[in-house]
Amino acid sequence: MEKIRIGGIMQNAHLSLLNVTAVPDRPGIAASILNSLGKRGINVQFIVQCIDQNRQDQVALCVDRDDLSLSLELVGNIAPELEAGKVVAQPEVAIVSIFGPDFRERPGIAGTMFQSLAERQVNILAVSTSISTVSCVIESDGLERALFALRDTFDLP
Repeated sequence: MEKIRIGGIMQNAHLSLLNVTAVPDRPGIAASILNSLGKRGINVQFIVQCIDQNRQDQVALCVDRDDLSLSLELVGNIAPELEAGKVVAQPEVAIVSIFGPDFRERPGIAGTMFQSLAERQVNILAVSTSISTVSCVIESDGLERALFALRDTFDLP
């Protein structure tokens, strides 16, 4: 099978994942979390929010590992105001991304990426996409396997 050509691979291995769970769905949840972190100079490098069948939000975000303690404190402080269920962290994660032009016009790229990672036993913790990028949060110890998988699967410049 011919490899799909992509623009490249990006990675960041020095991250932590925070999940804010079971938040009643209403406007301003992500704003409250991100403003709290931003006011203290914490850069959020990945964010995804989804709503379950019970109209409860889950917000997953990645911050630099060095910012984990302060991030947990800040998000924990606003959790009661948000009526959040739990704030949990996974301290050692990485992001691996593929990018290229016109991904929105090229079906199958995300599925190919996910299959490649699965075949190498790399578990995906969260996914975010744009018109030109597919990013996956994974456990840090799977980063080398993930990079190998993606280099083996895609045609790189």
